[in-house]
Amino acid sequence: MNEELARQLRTAAEAHQPDRARILARVERGMAGAPARRRQSPGARPWRGVALASLATAGVLAVGGFAVAAIVQSPPARPDVSATPAAPPASPAPSAPSASRTPRSTPLAPTTGGSTAPGHSSPTSPGPAASGGAGSAGPGGARVQDGPLRSAGSLAANSNPYWAQSDITLKTTEPLTALTVELRIAQTGGVQSTGGWRTLPADDFTVTVRDEGAAVVYRWILKPGRTVPAGQHVFAGQYNHAAGEREAGLDGYRVDANGPRGALSVWGGFSPAR
Repeated sequence: MNEELARQLRTAAEAHQPDRARILARVERGMAGAPARRRQSPGARPWRGVALASLATAGVLAVGGFAVAAIVQSPPARPDVSATPAAPPASPAPSAPSASRTPRSTPLAPTTGGSTAPGHSSPTSPGPAASGGAGSAGPGGARVQDGPLRSAGSLAANSNPYWAQSDITLKTTEPLTALTVELRIAQTGGVQSTGGWRTLPADDFTVTVRDEGAAVVYRWILKPGRTVPAGQHVFAGQYNHAAGEREAGLDGYRVDANGPRGALSVWGGFSPAR
């Protein structure tokens, strides 16, 4: 039974109005043709007829109501093949940025004035060490006297456009039981050590000369148990350099010593040759 037929039956059942008078008449005609079994009193017959007519009417209405209810409640037939709606296509997920992408480098700003190129340290002078400590010679401020110890730095008079000698002159009014003298010659081009000397006995000192890249460094260290007498003493470093007048402004020296008054330290630069 399709949906259209069910709809029509449902409409007809709702519009149906049973003709009660006609139903009662038909019931009475049927009962009149049946043989009378016994005589009944005149007052009883009408009540029996009314009761039978009421029962018949109720039966007709009940049967009609069951039929209409069955029609109305019957679900429409399902099609043989059920179509399953297709799932909507999934939206593509945003792609993650590639891990191999290389960030752009920022160009370095050009250097100006006395700034050094990126990646290279500027030749700065370390500050003086505490009195008695092993410091490093360098340009900048100077302290040429500490108690009984005095110092001076100068270029030797026999220096020339290809070779030079830097002298450190010490004066002490008291003997020294420890002494370290450091001379630092800045690498201004072609600087290479050709030796050195001192006025004190060579056997009293350990001498080293090292090329540290930015400078050639000379060190004289008094051996344990030796003593530097009071007086004036000279330590000299000799070296070749690029042809021409060499700038000695970045050269420096430092002296650390011990005497009767304790630790002593002096440092400074070099004045031009006279």
